Amino acid sequence: MDVLEVAKEVMRDAGNKQQWVNGYPTREAVLADLECQGGMVVEDDGVVVAYFAYLPSPEPTYSRIYNGAWIDDSLPYHVVHRIGALPSAKGIFSSVMDYCFAHDPNMRIDTHRDNKIMQHLLEKHGFAYCGIIYLANGDERLAFQKCLAQ
Repeated sequence: MDVLEVAKEVMRDAGNKQQWVNGYPTREAVLADLECQGGMVVEDDGVVVAYFAYLPSPEPTYSRIYNGAWIDDSLPYHVVHRIGALPSAKGIFSSVMDYCFAHDPNMRIDTHRDNKIMQHLLEKHGFAYCGIIYLANGDERLAFQKCLAQ
C-alpha cells in the first residue's frame, strides 16, 4: 500500500487531482486483487517498488464503450488496473507490459482524462485509444487496448 500512496502523490504533482481519490485504491481492493491471484508486485533487490492488478476478463465496466469501439471484442483479454510505482523505479511500465503480454496477447486498460503520464505510456507502448467507459460509480475513463493477435 505504501507504493500506491506514493503513486497518488506523484499523480497529484503531475496535475491529476481527480483520480484515486476518497481513499482509493483501498486496502480491500488490493486484498481482492491478491485473493484472485491478480495482485502483482515488482521488486528491486527485495524491495517492493511497484504494484499492479492483472485481472482476467470480463471487466464489467468494459461491457459498454462509448464514442468508439474495442479493437477486438471477441477474444478474451486481461485488464491492468492500479499501476503504481515509486518515482525512483525506472522502466516499471515496460516491465509490467512485458509480463502481461507474455501471459496474454490481448490487453485493455483505462485511465483518467487528467492522467497524462499514463496516456503517454500507453501511446508509447502501442495501445490504441478505443473510446470512453464509465466506472460503476459513473466516473468517466479513457479506454485503450492492445491486441498482439491482430
